Amino acid sequence: MTDKYGIESHKLVYHPERVAQLLDAGDDWTLAKKVYPIYVEISPIGACNHRCSFCAVDYVGYNPVRFDLQVIKQRVPELSSLGIKSIMYAGEGEPLLHKQIAEMAEVTKNSGIDVAFTTNATVLPKDFLDRALPHTSWLKASINAGSADTYSQIHKTDKHDFEKVIKHLQKMVDYRSRNNLDVVLGAQSLLLPENSDEMKELVKICRDIIGLDYLVIKPYSQHLFSDTSQYSAINYEEYLCNKDDLNSMSTDHFQVIFRDQTMKKYVDGNRQRYTTCYATPNLWAYIMADGSVYSCSAYLLDERFNLGNINNTTFQDIWEGSKRMNNFNFVKNKLDIKSCRVNCRMDSVNRYMNSIIMQDVQHINFI
Repeated sequence: MTDKYGIESHKLVYHPERVAQLLDAGDDWTLAKKVYPIYVEISPIGACNHRCSFCAVDYVGYNPVRFDLQVIKQRVPELSSLGIKSIMYAGEGEPLLHKQIAEMAEVTKNSGIDVAFTTNATVLPKDFLDRALPHTSWLKASINAGSADTYSQIHKTDKHDFEKVIKHLQKMVDYRSRNNLDVVLGAQSLLLPENSDEMKELVKICRDIIGLDYLVIKPYSQHLFSDTSQYSAINYEEYLCNKDDLNSMSTDHFQVIFRDQTMKKYVDGNRQRYTTCYATPNLWAYIMADGSVYSCSAYLLDERFNLGNINNTTFQDIWEGSKRMNNFNFVKNKLDIKSCRVNCRMDSVNRYMNSIIMQDVQHINFI
């Protein structure tokens, strides 16, 4: 079964106009400043109720600051007018801890922007099913074990949270069915030494008990600034043999997406990698819970990637401002990709852009 959600690859190919705009801009800032993101990630809240052993953004500090709903109401319609097509609510905290998250989803979708969530699903606000789920394109829950004991060990939480996650996701699946919604409901798990022998059990839970649409099994990626590094030396070559067994558990209504190609890229590290990041600061952006706009989520708190604050400045002024111009020139001319996170979120996009710009394929005119 092919990955119909495009999780193992990228979807930039479906936005040729933005690719052409970026190619036309080249090194010309006067053109590049008008290249707006397709996708933006917003962190509604900095606080999190888990302390996962793999957390990439633990260094940010789980600041309990909350995004102001009024700022969302003011800025999201502006984002839509500028050509932003999607917003994922996730970030350095647990998004569903924000008490007004459902209204944020409503505002976003009503502004013409697609909505998604990445969540640990241990919290289900009372109005989330009625107000958020009908406006959501997809929701993905992070479930990093197939048993309560291992879950509590990895998520650094009470083992009862495991049952909470299952019950909350069951409620979402049931609400979707009763209301004939189009929202895709899935889960993801990092493949770690502690949980590697529980993936089949997790598949059964997601497929048979909850009734989700998919489970993504993916590799860990060491963040350069994380406080934790216990998985930095993990070798995924020994896990690749699990692909066929796990993929065979897919059905017509449920898909296991075993990200073996991403695991192989993690093993390869910086070998066979592009030398320039084309996605940053052009095709995506990250907005922290305190309103700070960053051109790359791998460099939070790094002032070279801080473009401004959306609480007191329009997104257009930030995106076309001097800080982004400086970041544009830095990424183009000085950023050493070898210092970047392996398998970052824009890795597949960058590989695609690199193949176009560097013309890795010969005889391109013979279509």
